[in-house]
Amino acid sequence: MKTLSSLPLLFLVLGPLAAPRLGAWDYEGHRAVNLIALASLPTNFPSLVRPPAARERLAFLGGEADRWRNVADLPLRHDNGPDHYLDLEQLVLYGLKPETLPMFRYDFAAQLALARAAHPERFPAMDPLRNEDHTRELAGFLPWALTEYYGKLKSGFSSLQALEEAGTPPEVLNAQQDILYVMGVMGHFAADAAQPLHTTIHHHGWVGDNPRHYATNSSLHGWIDGGYFAQTGGIDVPKLTARARPAQVLEDSGRAGEIFQRILAFVVEQQKQVEPLYQLYAEQKLSGEGEKGQEGRAFLEGQLVRGGELLGDLWLSAWRHAPEDRFLKDQLVRRKNGSGSGRQTQ
Repeated sequence: MKTLSSLPLLFLVLGPLAAPRLGAWDYEGHRAVNLIALASLPTNFPSLVRPPAARERLAFLGGEADRWRNVADLPLRHDNGPDHYLDLEQLVLYGLKPETLPMFRYDFAAQLALARAAHPERFPAMDPLRNEDHTRELAGFLPWALTEYYGKLKSGFSSLQALEEAGTPPEVLNAQQDILYVMGVMGHFAADAAQPLHTTIHHHGWVGDNPRHYATNSSLHGWIDGGYFAQTGGIDVPKLTARARPAQVLEDSGRAGEIFQRILAFVVEQQKQVEPLYQLYAEQKLSGEGEKGQEGRAFLEGQLVRGGELLGDLWLSAWRHAPEDRFLKDQLVRRKNGSGSGRQTQ
């Protein structure tokens, strides 16, 4: 990363403010990532994901977090918007590095606020009309959002295990539906992490110093998200699922932050693909026109596969690492024996 003294003024002005943030990949891309992940799971993964209706629900929910943008409610925009990205270049303004980021969302938010208060000269004043949702002063929370969904999925599997042993059929069915919902929605953020433009300040065209003369048009983002695939025949999901490796179990000791670090490392790795993407665009290999315009397809397909592989790893790891829900089991036993309320809350 550049040192603070070498950052161009235009970066400081335009980096976080250049254009409103939009979702990564169109709906078809998010469906594809969830289906790639589903195909990567081992045959002994809980069968609740296998029925056609469950498969379709998982695919549909891949687009859920973007559908939350269909209302203009500012609290929802404030909560949801930053979860879709992390502009890594901004960290240097706050005196932070990826390897030292805390695994807790609000610790990170506090670090941003403290840095802004201590060094206001680094951060130009914002136009309130362009910051109604109070997100422009944030660098993004994508790794935290995905880590939190991973924890929710572990919780879901823990509850399901207890209910399968001593719960009622409707309770088991509801627990299964909860799991499908969390799996599907968290897939959205794994796909976002695999879209390089969601890791950078250059999300809607290149900003600041531009010695290679990369594209500065804001329409580039939407073209990468889905315009290219729409013009060139769509996404061949079976072909991409065949390319994906089997899901792998990730290390997770519970509180040491391994999963967060793994997700953050993935995001950092995808940022390395920002310039190659811009280069392909500059060379007209992502134009979708003629043989040359098709050459960039492999790059975009590779990013979808990477997102599916990350998601498959997280799904499988959440199942394998789900702890025993002793509280719920005890409550279910008490209910069965007629002693205690049997409440499923703590």
